[in-house]
Amino acid sequence: MTRPALGTPVETRWEGRFITVRQQGNWEYVARARGIHAAVILAIDDADDGRHVLLVEQYRVPLGRYCLELPAGLVGDDTAGEAPETAAARELEEETGYRAAEWQTVGEFYSSPGMVSESFTLLVARGLTRVGEGGGVDSEDIIVHRVPLSGIADFVAAKRAEGCGIDVRVAMLLAGGLLA
Repeated sequence: MTRPALGTPVETRWEGRFITVRQQGNWEYVARARGIHAAVILAIDDADDGRHVLLVEQYRVPLGRYCLELPAGLVGDDTAGEAPETAAARELEEETGYRAAEWQTVGEFYSSPGMVSESFTLLVARGLTRVGEGGGVDSEDIIVHRVPLSGIADFVAAKRAEGCGIDVRVAMLLAGGLLA
């Protein structure tokens, strides 16, 4: 698609509590409301029984099925100006029941830039300690999976065969790069 002419206004077509539908020229896209973005956590557990990664599975209404994902959550949803690291620590514990001793911020990424302006900050969590059950808050009903990295491809394939959706960010586990 051709870039809109300089000065082409961005029009809001619809706005809800969490998302906004916008149009600039002929291009329609979705944005997060209130400038919110996400923190996504690659939680690596280097325990005595080998290296594992924490994944979560939860029902996603847009897909109409469960989806296998990295733990994640919104930054600044309840607290304006919240740091991604603060949100990541909160979400890791809420969703998985683990706390991390070490955090590394990898950077900002875009998951579907042709349709959604939302970005996420990817953080790597290490030095994990189990402090609770996880499962999310309110009605999230999150299933926590602690998966051996040596078996990640088979685990993802089995979940896909069950009909579970697979979040694109899980693909980085199959490629490996951040796991060194």
